Amino acid sequence: MLILVVSNPAVDEGARAFAAARIRFALRRLRAAVPRVEVRFADVNGPRGGMDQRCRIQLRTDGAGTVVKTAFAHDWRAALDCALAAAMQSLTRARQRRQRQNRIGALGLVAGDAHA
Repeated sequence: MLILVVSNPAVDEGARAFAAARIRFALRRLRAAVPRVEVRFADVNGPRGGMDQRCRIQLRTDGAGTVVKTAFAHDWRAALDCALAAAMQSLTRARQRRQRQNRIGALGLVAGDAHA
């Protein structure tokens, strides 16, 4: 899995390494399905403060296409956790939908055949 972390100068190298490790840990079960992850951190308001740290996660998957989630928080770690949680939820739902469709296809049922 390739993890690319892009940020403004406010996020140092240690923070980038932490973000990559956090993503690897969160995606450990879906590693084969997610070959590329791109994370972008940005300080939206600059020095004015507030909920201005933005984290945008883009997961390129083999089966579910591209999943993009964005979160805002007071600090970059909280934004990372929120965006990562939302991305994992989307991936899990897409995986469950595919499994359900595969089971229905294996049974020979067609949409609308509820009485079969």
